[in-house]
Amino acid sequence: MELDGSRRIEPIILVFAETGRRKIVRTARQAAEVLMQDWPTDDGEEFFGAVKTCLDVITGDAEPDRLRQAIIRAAAEAGIAAITVIG
Repeated sequence: MELDGSRRIEPIILVFAETGRRKIVRTARQAAEVLMQDWPTDDGEEFFGAVKTCLDVITGDAEPDRLRQAIIRAAAEAGIAAITVIG
């Protein structure tokens, strides 16, 4: 199995209310880093779904668009603003 964390997704800007920090997610690797290091909680159905989908994208078992949608759902669950622009 070959891992590919560079798989690109349409950018998502995440705004963390507690700190005011912003993170831009453009790749599966960046998504994994944000989910593991910056997410305000490691609980919640959507969070776990996003983590699993991230792994699936990195291993080639899912398409990047599924990850984008999973992150948006997990952000809503956690109270994180997710700004999406498709251009």
